[in-house]
Parts: sequence; C-alpha cells; structure tokens
Amino acid sequence: MPRYAAFLRGVSPLNAKMPELARAFETAGFTEVKTVLSSGNVVFSGRAAAEAALERKAEAAMQAALGRTFLTFVRPIEALQALLDSDPFRAFRLPKGAKQVVTFLKSEPAELPKLPGEVDGARILCVKGREVLSAYVPSPKGPVFMKLIEETFGEAVTTRTWDTVRKVAR
Repeated sequence: MPRYAAFLRGVSPLNAKMPELARAFETAGFTEVKTVLSSGNVVFSGRAAAEAALERKAEAAMQAALGRTFLTFVRPIEALQALLDSDPFRAFRLPKGAKQVVTFLKSEPAELPKLPGEVDGARILCVKGREVLSAYVPSPKGPVFMKLIEETFGEAVTTRTWDTVRKVAR
C-alpha cells in the first residue's frame, strides 16, 4: 500500500492530542499511522486513491472522532522525497540563518501570481506544482512570511519547515 503524509492546518498540542489524531486516521481505515512532531503531521498507508479523496476521508474521520476537523493536505511520500531530492533551495542565494519553508496548496495555481519581492526578510522564492517555497530571516516582527503567503495564495494553505518535511518523508 502506498505511504502518504497529511499536513493539517492549525493543529497544535493545545487543540489536538496526537494519539487521538492517529486514532481518527485509523478509524478512517488507514494503517501504519504515525504522527510526526506535534503540529499536525500524519504519515499513513492506504489504498491508492486521489489525494482529494484521502483528504475528505481524513477530514470526515476527524470530525467523527474529534468533533472537529482540520484542513488537510495529502501528499504521497514519494512526491515529498522527490521534492527533497531536487533540493530546490540551492538555486537561491539565501541570507545566513534563513529558514526554508514549504507551503502546501490544495491545487496548482491556474496562473502564477506575481511574486512579491522581499518583505521584512521574508521572500516567496518559487512555486513548484502545489508547493510554494519560501525563506525568511527570523525577526522580532514574528512570522511575517505567513502574512506574505496568505496575501498571495489565500488562507487555505498550510506551511512546514524544510526540516519538518524531511522528518515526515523519512
């Protein structure tokens, strides 16, 4: 059975316990379910299906088991590994200490928006299919890159650090 990763928007240890989240995925019929970190990353095996169908199935199971749902973005582990192997950040000159992030979109943009320049140390670098690659330099202003991403792509997104994507794909 193929392995998948589900990235959930808005999950924190305060609003979802990882064992309960894993059980919700198991009740949906997924196997080998494992949560990674405490920020809504779930790795699981399931029958080959369209990612949108897997997302709906996971969201329905969360609603039934937890009484709430989180916007879900499913990607095959193989696709994540291919993204990691391509090392897309190496094509950009990033400042020392820059954090690399991946934002997951529900669908590939019909047309690429004009990408803004750097804003307070945050920069959208490129779009690869349904993934947006960005970098930011941490500052006292907080996560300004999220405002930049949401202004460009809307709020129906979820973002992970490059290191988190790497941990999930393992």
